[in-house]
Amino acid sequence: MGVACRSMTDAIHGGMKPRSHEVTDGPSRAPARAMLRAIGMTEDDFSKAQVGVASSWNEVTPCNMPLDALAKRCKAGVVEAGGFPIEFNTIAVSDGISMGHEGMRASLVSREIIADSVEAVMHAERLDAFVSFAGCDKSLPGMLMASARINLPSVFVYGGSIMPGEHHDGRKLDVVSVFEAVGAHAVGDIDDDELLAIERAACPTIGSCAGMFTANTMASVGEAIGMSLPGSASAAAIDDRRADVAFASGHAVMNLLRQGIRPRQIMTRGAFENAIAVVMALGGSTNAVLHLMAIAFEAGVELELEDFNRVAARVPHLADTKPHGNYHMVDIDRIGGVPVVMQMLLDEGLLNGEEVTVTGRTVAENLALLDVPAPDGEVIHAFDDPINEVGGLAILRGTLAPQGSVVKVAGLDFDHFEGRARVFDGEDLAMEAVLADRIEAGDIVVIRYEGPKGGPGMREMLAITGAMKGAGRGGTRPWSPTAGFPAEPTGSAWATWHQRPLTAVRSP
Repeated sequence: MGVACRSMTDAIHGGMKPRSHEVTDGPSRAPARAMLRAIGMTEDDFSKAQVGVASSWNEVTPCNMPLDALAKRCKAGVVEAGGFPIEFNTIAVSDGISMGHEGMRASLVSREIIADSVEAVMHAERLDAFVSFAGCDKSLPGMLMASARINLPSVFVYGGSIMPGEHHDGRKLDVVSVFEAVGAHAVGDIDDDELLAIERAACPTIGSCAGMFTANTMASVGEAIGMSLPGSASAAAIDDRRADVAFASGHAVMNLLRQGIRPRQIMTRGAFENAIAVVMALGGSTNAVLHLMAIAFEAGVELELEDFNRVAARVPHLADTKPHGNYHMVDIDRIGGVPVVMQMLLDEGLLNGEEVTVTGRTVAENLALLDVPAPDGEVIHAFDDPINEVGGLAILRGTLAPQGSVVKVAGLDFDHFEGRARVFDGEDLAMEAVLADRIEAGDIVVIRYEGPKGGPGMREMLAITGAMKGAGRGGTRPWSPTAGFPAEPTGSAWATWHQRPLTAVRSP
């Protein structure tokens, strides 16, 4: 029987072509097949599942530069597993490069564009499944949102983190070190040569920011929620294991097609609780709250702010990682990766082990196959010797934020403060005050009109808080519609973010 006369039954044999049969089956689809032949499809390929390989590769940022090679390796895995891969790209912006100026207004918007663009290609081309690749902060949740929304078999692959740099005095450096150095330079604590030396050493390789910042937090979420292969979050971008993960993910997505497992069967309420638990134990980014809420919305899972407090109350903070601690993601990888934390939580009854993952197996089954090592006690503490008895994030409510706000409590040694409020309408005015050394120890910096409506764009404000910390006035990693944080003489910091309601809608 010629290709033009193949039946729909043949085209969707085994459920492997739930959508692509619409472009390959029957006489009326001859024009589509003609176009597909031009991209390299042969007669035998028309009966194969068509698998999208969605990559946010670009040369805008080192975060996404590994993705092109990884996508190619994934395609080889899809081919070996019997599918036909079709690669396409979406956008990505660099938070690190966009930080502290007008460009940051586009950052959060890019998350939505990424999800929308992947959905558009998958819908238009009638692809059957996809593997997504991301590296920088907003591209990770954007890809996971796309998976949840489209609900076709999919696997998420992280590009891996950058290696830490090294200062001439032996200190480990990352991009946050440079933001802090800007503040130290502004108040005269370091000179031009020292600032340049830190700038040159901080980012020695390709990959995403090295600490437990947004990208590595969301990579850990991808693994904990079941959308990435076990043990895949922690390897550095330059590690050869990244290529192995990409190849295996090509096999995994074909297996999901055969088993009929879709993202909403993986990203359940229990899986989101697992993700929150891992974020709490790792002391992950406050942005995890924002992104998990968005992913849950796409997955049709009800997730509330108080769910984060509920999990934090029973899950301790265990990982001594930057920015609050001493170690980077490569150190977590060195001692066993995210599975070390997941195994501890499972053993303590704090992880839902029965949740299905992209392997087709459950969380508990995956961990049993990994032979997970015990925590080393330094990078990741034992459960009975936590850094803090509660998780690394908390949701606060009060007179200034009656609808809630997010605080990163990881690394704090105090639970209240008093001080003089210094109110600035926008990040730029606040940054001017910091660089002019007009912020004093004990001041509480309040930045208004930087939310999704008042900004607009909800600019992330690492530039100002990094500068404050470097200047000896405190700092943390923020993302703030309206933010308040004290300037401590020791350089310790406390901050609240995502405060609701926004100043732009007349918050208290």
